[in-house]
Amino acid sequence: MTTRRHAMRVVCGVALTMMGAGAMAAPAAPAAGSPWQVVTTAQGGAQRFALQALGAPQPAGQPLETETAVFVDTRQRYQEVFGFGGAITDAVAEVYDRLTPAAQKTFLKAYFDPREGLGYNVLRTTIHSSDFSSASYTYVKDGDRSLGSFSIEHDMRHRIPLLRQSLAAAGAHGTDMRVFASPWSAPAWMKSNNSMLKGGKLLPENRDLWASYIVKFVQAYEKAGIPLWGLSVQNEPMATQTWESMLYTAEEETRFLGDHLGPALAKAGMGDKKIIVWDHNRDLLPQRAAHIMSDAKARPYVWGIGFHWYETWAKGQPMHRNVAAVHAAYPDVKLLMTEATVEKFDPARLQDWANGERYGSEIMADLNAGASGWIDWNMLLDSQGGPNHVGNFCFALLHASDDGQLIYTPSYAYMGHFTRYIKPGARRVGATTSRSTLDTVAFRNGDGKLAVVVMNRLDAAQRYRLMIDGVETAVDIPARAIQTVLL
Repeated sequence: MTTRRHAMRVVCGVALTMMGAGAMAAPAAPAAGSPWQVVTTAQGGAQRFALQALGAPQPAGQPLETETAVFVDTRQRYQEVFGFGGAITDAVAEVYDRLTPAAQKTFLKAYFDPREGLGYNVLRTTIHSSDFSSASYTYVKDGDRSLGSFSIEHDMRHRIPLLRQSLAAAGAHGTDMRVFASPWSAPAWMKSNNSMLKGGKLLPENRDLWASYIVKFVQAYEKAGIPLWGLSVQNEPMATQTWESMLYTAEEETRFLGDHLGPALAKAGMGDKKIIVWDHNRDLLPQRAAHIMSDAKARPYVWGIGFHWYETWAKGQPMHRNVAAVHAAYPDVKLLMTEATVEKFDPARLQDWANGERYGSEIMADLNAGASGWIDWNMLLDSQGGPNHVGNFCFALLHASDDGQLIYTPSYAYMGHFTRYIKPGARRVGATTSRSTLDTVAFRNGDGKLAVVVMNRLDAAQRYRLMIDGVETAVDIPARAIQTVLL
């Protein structure tokens, strides 16, 4: 596979690429005469989201075994879409503040404009610091069991201003934005290892205190103009990391939610906040879900179950089947990808097409397994994949150059082939392929429009017969490409 290294940058608010201007521009008006159009992004192509009309659909015939076909049956209806989004961490906000004013405007458009951007409707943020902060910090003084010193002054410098601007940008497009927050660790003095880093557990005697701390966080953020839709109980509760981390067994997370956090939120008049449990990899997802969902005290507080994609750290395959198993077991509970990023940042790989293809294949597989939404990790990082106070540098959809401009990655375009055309409230419909050389997923939006995403990871172009509800048309997909067919 060849590697594309043409950095796309924003100069004076206009998206440019080494291959020509206009690559991130709004789709052109579709050609007359056909109700079906296809939007294409391909490796080596000069344009992203290139729109063209397809041939007029004809009555579907019998495909041959030697042909490639995509079959869509809208009578088969599955889960409803909650939404798509990303995370605003301290790192994102700090890098955003170093962008030029024009690039800042373009960043907001790139993520929140539903036509020319990604149209995000979900934002994740952190409760005090994470690894993607310039340093560890909390909102209280050490040992303050009264929590009288609680203050979010640190977040008022960078993170809250960006969250406010993001909410305003989304609101200008009529988007009902949902913001949820996740803790990486309780303050060191509340934990067994007396450190915010390297795991450790919440001391039993501090469970009510930690729940009160989280309540204060919600109250402070809402007073600052950031309404919180929900919370996750703990980011990655089975990971001992070199950065902020805290461990819960399944029983410990269940008891903290059912006996402490849930009641504390209800007592504070916040019983409407949505709670996401697990918030870790797909590998242990079934075990954690079964334990929490079988508990009579914890289950009423659960809105959904979050998962990440990092179970491949052991060089295994993504465990999408675990997502499908949990969806089958608890169809009334939302499943949400809450964090994903390509790790081990390398500036030479900034334009690697494989990174975008990973997003495309993982999003498609999670949605086909029953996920209701997909939340990316950092929305913006610097030219070194940070800042990160423990050197855990990663990729983002957008990076900032050293002179304050934006760099678009292939992952941004791949994400957009879902978020631009599959809207909150859409329902997944039946979609399969006749060959493993193509992947697909399809959704019917609330306005009746259909979006069919097709992905080709081969080094050769393919032609396929797109067959939808008894009619068909032929579609050509370039090598190393993703398409969204619209009708």
